[in-house]
Amino acid sequence: MTDVLPAGSLDGKVALVTGSSRGIGADTVRYLAEAGADVVINFRNKAPRAEKLATQLRELGRRVLVVGADLTDPASVGEMFDAVKAEFGRLDVLVLNASGGMESGMAEDYALLLNRDAQLSVLDAATPLLSDDARVVFVTSHQAHFIRTTPTMPEYEPVALSKRAGEDALRERIPGLAEKGIGFTVVSGDMIEGTITATLLERANPGAIAERRESAGKLYNVSEFAAEVARAAVDAVPADNTRLVGDVSAFSAE
Repeated sequence: MTDVLPAGSLDGKVALVTGSSRGIGADTVRYLAEAGADVVINFRNKAPRAEKLATQLRELGRRVLVVGADLTDPASVGEMFDAVKAEFGRLDVLVLNASGGMESGMAEDYALLLNRDAQLSVLDAATPLLSDDARVVFVTSHQAHFIRTTPTMPEYEPVALSKRAGEDALRERIPGLAEKGIGFTVVSGDMIEGTITATLLERANPGAIAERRESAGKLYNVSEFAAEVARAAVDAVPADNTRLVGDVSAFSAE
């Protein structure tokens, strides 16, 4: 996993990726570390995975902070950023990657709580630490980004609606962030091979992933999509604050 970002492009920077003990988040935080950033690995309940990843990244010579936090609990989020402040004193890259809503046994409003309310809570808690030229990246899916104009699978619709609600709420913060010199980019991708969401969707709707793959011609895997997320933290912010990854021909623009 090299050459995703120019070597040294994040030297001296500090990056936090939510939900980075596995999957897209783990690969994203690795790419940022490989580009020179000291990093914060956030997890909810995968401490061993987070610590294993931290060990690997420290071998690159990076400072690594591992912080467990329930992002739906503002007090827990506050404690996470207290730890970041104590360790690094600042933050230059914030990747809002953690999301969910298809897990079993959760309250009816859990998807909205995690995908909208928690995203705002994390951004608000992080803002005092964000440097003048910091970058915030929000990770979402085409199924959520285009949900108002393109229906998605019924099994995913509540999550898609909650993710879009989160995106909308975060976009309202763009002017305030811009005043501080902070860039904001939404990275939207098609279904990603190998993610928990794809697995759950396939379980609920067998054949869904293969059908979407055939329609799109290609689906990104976890590491390929994570590379796009990492690049969004370095590349110029698009005029519409949106980086679309993968085929969008099946989705209607708003």
